Amino acid sequence: MSGQVLLEISGSFAAVTLSHPGKFNAMSRAMWCELRAAFEAIQQRRDVHCVLVRGDSGHFCAGGDISEYAGFRFEQASLRDFHENDVWGGLQAMLDCDVPILAQIEGNCMGAGVEIASCCDIRMAADSARFGAPIARLGFPMAPREAALVMRAVGELTAREMLLSAAVLDAAEMKQRGFLNQVLAADALDAAVQERIHRIRQLAPQAARLNKASFRALAHVPPAQAAIDLIVTAYDYADSGEHREGIGAFMEKRPPAFRP
Repeated sequence: MSGQVLLEISGSFAAVTLSHPGKFNAMSRAMWCELRAAFEAIQQRRDVHCVLVRGDSGHFCAGGDISEYAGFRFEQASLRDFHENDVWGGLQAMLDCDVPILAQIEGNCMGAGVEIASCCDIRMAADSARFGAPIARLGFPMAPREAALVMRAVGELTAREMLLSAAVLDAAEMKQRGFLNQVLAADALDAAVQERIHRIRQLAPQAARLNKASFRALAHVPPAQAAIDLIVTAYDYADSGEHREGIGAFMEKRPPAFRP
């Protein structure tokens, strides 16, 4: 099973649930495509006033589904296609959505999870949630547009800490650094999220859509041209020994042995 992204619409409310049982909702290629489809569908619905993004079974999203990686990551064209079409297609659909998006974050929020959360307007988390992007352990960098997105959302110092030292930070720290709006005990999170959804649904939907359009213009979304220019050479590492070693070590459940 490659996981799925579930879209449920009830009245003026939409729920998008990341579900990949047994893998802490890690994003498969199919799930990125489903994420894009879900938000493109929401964007067409003038009756939807609020979107909740959440993970299934006590976790938000643990990153990418590494079990798929050997099938496409070691060839430059397929690696580029994955990041620029599958992943960025899903993230861009979220960024293009005019409806307020609220993230309910529990458990693991790593890599792809941080990217998805970065596309949300309001982020509420359980005090047990953990955040990071330790992909350096897997022998590859974050793709340029994804890195630009995360850096804007978490802040430059936090992005550097996550990507250069594989730091994993708790919810209290991420709130202090400005990434989270609210941190609550796990048993209080759902009620607080529902109260925030109720509040948003009572507000003027046209005003929210216009505000989001203004935010996009002011934040220069999509990312700056400099990040887009990097895409030309960003995936040259596809067939490198370091890339293969990082992913191979993970799949073999052993520490990676990176050599200069």
